[in-house]
Amino acid sequence: MKRHLKWRQKKYQGGYQRKWWAGTVPFVLLIVSCMYMMESAGITKNTVLDAAVQSLQANLGYQAVKSCMPVLAFDAASDSGEKTIYEYLAANMDELLPIYGYARNQGQQLAMGDLGLPGEIEDSCGGGSIDALSAGLAAENEQALAAQEKLDLQGTMQETAGAAKENGTNGQSSLAASAAGEKVTRFSRQKLNDFDYLIQNFYRVDSTTTTNSKQLNAAEMLAKDMRIDKKQEGPQILIYHTHSQERFADSKDASESVVGLGDRLAELLEDTYGYQVLHHKGRYDLPDRDNAYSRAAPAVEKLLKENPGIQVIIDLHRDGVAENTRLVEKVNGKDTATIMFFNGLSHTTAQGDISYLYNPNLADNLAFSFQLQLAAAEYYPGFSRFVYLKGYRYNLHYLPKSLLVEVGAQTNTYQEVLNAMEPLADVLDKVLSGKN
Repeated sequence: MKRHLKWRQKKYQGGYQRKWWAGTVPFVLLIVSCMYMMESAGITKNTVLDAAVQSLQANLGYQAVKSCMPVLAFDAASDSGEKTIYEYLAANMDELLPIYGYARNQGQQLAMGDLGLPGEIEDSCGGGSIDALSAGLAAENEQALAAQEKLDLQGTMQETAGAAKENGTNGQSSLAASAAGEKVTRFSRQKLNDFDYLIQNFYRVDSTTTTNSKQLNAAEMLAKDMRIDKKQEGPQILIYHTHSQERFADSKDASESVVGLGDRLAELLEDTYGYQVLHHKGRYDLPDRDNAYSRAAPAVEKLLKENPGIQVIIDLHRDGVAENTRLVEKVNGKDTATIMFFNGLSHTTAQGDISYLYNPNLADNLAFSFQLQLAAAEYYPGFSRFVYLKGYRYNLHYLPKSLLVEVGAQTNTYQEVLNAMEPLADVLDKVLSGKN
């Protein structure tokens, strides 16, 4: 009996061992085959581990978002299609986190640095260097703009020289023609209807906004009647300064600031061209420049209510540029600071149309600045740099003929910017009287 039990026990153990080997051999063969296939495909153990870790991280990240922000996770899942939640966040960050969009816009404005482009919230026009980085970016941008302006000016002057040669004249007679009120050069109206040509020769578009051929249609802008009624009683033109404290390289006191320029411009428009002008000298950039446009708005509204005959508003500024940049051209034999017209489009690439900065007079504002820029380019080539387009509104919504103009920069002498008032007044009269 004992012998029989031992025999069955040995048989059992032997059978168990045979079954164990029978299961192990296929498993080992499977492992070897998998390793061979992985090696053939270039898959290593590190690749497998990396994939596992990435999968784990992605799952943990998603679970974290789902736990902390379930509404966001649901929105992403229902809207993103094949996007991951991180791609959804990146695409919708401006909307989900408004401060992010604001900070990005501020960063883009900082990249323009001291180029003197006014901002609706915090204006950088003429403010000093913020730090070494923004100063460097400003210098690079200013050099790029200056180079482009030089190319544009060379093209204009070559066209002018060709016309002068055909007429048997020279550059000096062209200068005399400008002084005599004749066009120095002419731009083809057909070319102006080419949007690319128009943008290249007359505009600079800030990176924070966009425009198109429907908005900037030369034929439509030139068709608008910008004449004013000079028989209207009381002031017809309002000059004011959102940034009254802007001065120049050699300004001695407040009288040699943009306010002094306003005095000279008002004098020329009244005594030489017969307009009635109100020069308002309110200070809206004290104690600081923040919200200067918001502080100026009620005063402008009050002035318009008290003087219903006002048909033109001019907000007179000076630009801010890199310290090694000089905005000077010879105009009628004088060293003259160049100018820049400025429009806000109430539209940014980040936000689209800005409803709370709606401007019912935008089309007329754009037509007004374009007609002035064209007149300046034809009568005083090189005097007006371009029309700069940016995203906000800048209080240009009050009248169809509202204008923001930058005269020179902080690197100009006061005499240079003062000299600019004569051609500016002449260009204004050519458009406002319909002589252009």
